[in-house]
Amino acid sequence: MTEDDQKQRMSQLEARLTAAKKVQEPAPRTDKDFSQGELAWRMVIELTAGIVIGFGIGYGLDYLLGTIPIFLVLFTLLGFAGGIKTMMRSAHEVQDKKMAAEQGKAAEKDERD
Repeated sequence: MTEDDQKQRMSQLEARLTAAKKVQEPAPRTDKDFSQGELAWRMVIELTAGIVIGFGIGYGLDYLLGTIPIFLVLFTLLGFAGGIKTMMRSAHEVQDKKMAAEQGKAAEKDERD
């Protein structure tokens, strides 16, 4: 066997391996959107995180300053408001993505017609 024959056989083998790897690759996911369950859990976690962070800051300030739980109540309410604001931002983000996808589909359908 000459070197040219070996190089040719190696290139053929590499081509067959590449083709076999392409067959084995999983298909890319077409649904890149969040499911409703994932969105609901995301919103619950955002709200809970806001409340817990506010509670922690308020409790820490009350402990350090030796006050009645005024900061605890105040920062828990602020955490709740921040959690609600974050939830609303997430809802608008998902809604905007859905609207953009629907507009893209409508424009694509118009181009085909």
